[in-house]
Amino acid sequence: MKTIYCFFWVMLLCVNSIITVACKGKTGVDDIKLYVNALEMYGRGQFSQTAELLASVKKFSPSLVLRAKSEYFSGDLDRAEKSCKQVVKYQPASFEAKLYLARVLRDRGESEKAKQLTENIMADNPNDVRLLRFAATLAMERDDAVEAAVLLDRAAELSADSAMVLLDRARLRWIAGRGGEALEDLSRAGAMLPRNSPVLRSINQLEKRITEAMQ
Repeated sequence: MKTIYCFFWVMLLCVNSIITVACKGKTGVDDIKLYVNALEMYGRGQFSQTAELLASVKKFSPSLVLRAKSEYFSGDLDRAEKSCKQVVKYQPASFEAKLYLARVLRDRGESEKAKQLTENIMADNPNDVRLLRFAATLAMERDDAVEAAVLLDRAAELSADSAMVLLDRARLRWIAGRGGEALEDLSRAGAMLPRNSPVLRSINQLEKRITEAMQ
């Protein structure tokens, strides 16, 4: 129950911060509304439609990341790569963009490049569960069962703690006015939760309420 309250508080702070930044002219309200609508569409699994909706976005990092993910899941690897690189151009530390770029490389059969990029990302994110699982997948594809086992053991130990750390960091980033980075942390935290988690169901309900409030 404490975790649910924590997440609700972070999400509410997140919405207020986006609106505050928008009012200061750093991010247009139209950009935010577009992102919220696209996020809802993405949640329904409409990846091609989400990518098309966000096609005109140039600099708003959360929308660019969401577009890249939508393009990736719709099978458009060329566009996904381009969008990931566009995010990195404006936000060099973007974890999501780099992770999906590594996935693109792997799906193209460029395993060595994917491995190198994954190792670079891991230097700054050694305890990220999704990254550890992806690195384990690459290790298994290289028939390195020992390394894969080590990576998966680390992921199993860190999953719950990492999610809470990301939630705490998202709150701090939001208070500091770094809304895009806060949203990225929240996305990563949610991805660590199992689909049948009561917390995840609560997150989905809150997202719906926020979407309706901002439209």
